Amino acid sequence: MFEKINSKVVRADLERVGEVVGRTGAMLFYTGQVSFSPHQIPGAGAGAGSGGGLMRMAGQMMAGEHERTMLASGRGVVHYGFAGLEVHVVHMQPGATLRVEASRLLAHSAALQTSVVSVASSGGGGGGGLMGALRGAAAGVATGQGMFTTQLSGQGAAVLLAHGGFLELPVGGPNPVIVDPQAFVAAYGDVQTELKAALSWRDAVGRGSGEAMQLHCHGQGVVYVQASEEKL
Repeated sequence: MFEKINSKVVRADLERVGEVVGRTGAMLFYTGQVSFSPHQIPGAGAGAGSGGGLMRMAGQMMAGEHERTMLASGRGVVHYGFAGLEVHVVHMQPGATLRVEASRLLAHSAALQTSVVSVASSGGGGGGGLMGALRGAAAGVATGQGMFTTQLSGQGAAVLLAHGGFLELPVGGPNPVIVDPQAFVAAYGDVQTELKAALSWRDAVGRGSGEAMQLHCHGQGVVYVQASEEKL
């Protein structure tokens, strides 16, 4: 799959791993016979041309947020990195799902199945369609986080990006893992996420501290968090 060269660069041998989808501008250099072509994640921009005004608006928001990507194919070795950010390779297992912020996905195996889902409520029902899209829009405005996440499944690997390094938090048991949405990078496994308001009366009048919105993660799997609230 992907091989880490150091904390900020990975490489992919296309003869061994097959085609690779990478964020536009993330290819650092390559050797061999490699070609690049535009690529789009299925669902990015869906509904932009039909379904009424609200659905078109949701589709346009999806299309605007989705990071542009390029498909690398051929026989050669491609090196990827972006803006000096830390990288982490997730090796996908059959039956597991990876949901990652679009801005925090560097590259992935083209063989993985991909789609775009609402970040506000993924895996817990009600995350798709018009209501899911509008819920995601509200979540993005409230948290400063992206409105949608990229969902990947199947056999392959994906490379994540983070500012300041990664924290890998196990999810399981009766209590959820509660994450600052601006620090959230990805969730892997059978993990459901739900965005909840955390404002108390004290917060409302400016007499307390605490995050206004929290991302509750429960189920079984891992949540990846960056050691920073900085947007990528």
